[in-house]
Amino acid sequence: MKHLISFFIRYVPRKYLQLFSHWVLKVLAIFYKGNKVTCPVCDHSFRKFLPYGRKARSNALCPNCLSLERHRLMWLFLKRETNFFDKQLEVLHIAPEICFINTFEAIHKEGYITADIESPLAKVKLDVHKMPFEQDQFHVVFCNHVLEHVEDDRKAMLEIYRVLKPGGFAILQIPLFYPLRDTTYENPAITSAKERERAFGQSDHVRMYGRDYSDRLKAAGFKVDENRYIEKMPVGEVKKYALPFDEPVFYCVK
Repeated sequence: MKHLISFFIRYVPRKYLQLFSHWVLKVLAIFYKGNKVTCPVCDHSFRKFLPYGRKARSNALCPNCLSLERHRLMWLFLKRETNFFDKQLEVLHIAPEICFINTFEAIHKEGYITADIESPLAKVKLDVHKMPFEQDQFHVVFCNHVLEHVEDDRKAMLEIYRVLKPGGFAILQIPLFYPLRDTTYENPAITSAKERERAFGQSDHVRMYGRDYSDRLKAAGFKVDENRYIEKMPVGEVKKYALPFDEPVFYCVK
């Protein structure tokens, strides 16, 4: 299963995976029935989660809603540490994850806007470097595992800051490759897929973030809480939800 999933992730275009993979995985879910792990996003339990990733991680992907470890952590953080689920807000969700869309839209109605440069799941097609929104428009912005792909991440951070209301928050997750570099590594001369995968961890990445990621966000104007929420949780709960032990939540306030 690990090899099969790795193959599809590596060679099937992302937009097709987004359109069709959840139907296939719902069939697989039948064979993973159990009660050893639970997805807090969809509240389904399994004997284990599916493997996922180009170098497949065990116990990662919920076969029912397609949440990954980072999505389950973000869900719990939003539920327990913010007002996101308590009232209707203006929300911009860049590169929307399928596991969140229906629930977020049910809560925030027409105020919930999904956006992406190519995703078939998004309502609005946009370039994150220059977004077609008013200044101070949104209470919340999500932009996860996007900034490592864009040409100018600093410009994208400034745009996210611009469209966020004063007092609003953004969650801006990135892939973390341990051991972390002290500083983010970029090299525009690296253009081939093989070289980018070797240098940045994935063929469609254009940088590998280091310990200075929070400083880059602060330079855009954000007050950044590199929140180690998982350290507050009981170990049994971390295992039950199969959460990432080494991922902080980058909680950014305007």
